[in-house]
Amino acid sequence: MACQLLYWTAMLAEISTLVLRHVVLFAFKNDAPAEAVDAVVTGFGKLPDEIPGIVGYESGTNVSPEGLNDGFTHCFTLTFTSAEARDDYLNHPAHVAFVKTLGTCLERSLVIDYWARQRPGPEEEQARILASVT
Repeated sequence: MACQLLYWTAMLAEISTLVLRHVVLFAFKNDAPAEAVDAVVTGFGKLPDEIPGIVGYESGTNVSPEGLNDGFTHCFTLTFTSAEARDDYLNHPAHVAFVKTLGTCLERSLVIDYWARQRPGPEEEQARILASVT
């Protein structure tokens, strides 16, 4: 049993895919009008449709009960398959124009990029397992 577990763990590590995550956190000014914040959220949400190379996009507001968000209320996560795609996004005219809209209501931002190992979903994993035993 232990040998099988080691085998499948190694197999999953082999077939997992690295993706580049670009995480952006926004803290808005206390007096920022709700309409301005909504415009930023909407504007950010348009970027995946305007810029090639973005293969995933998520956004949301802080709901953590821990109180450790340090004023950051909005999170945006973009996924890229390469550093080059991320760099193209950063320099794309649509992104540059979007960043210029932030000055009126954004207090500060925090950006972190990291390489994430993305495992296949259950369907892909099951298909690979079945293929290996038949």
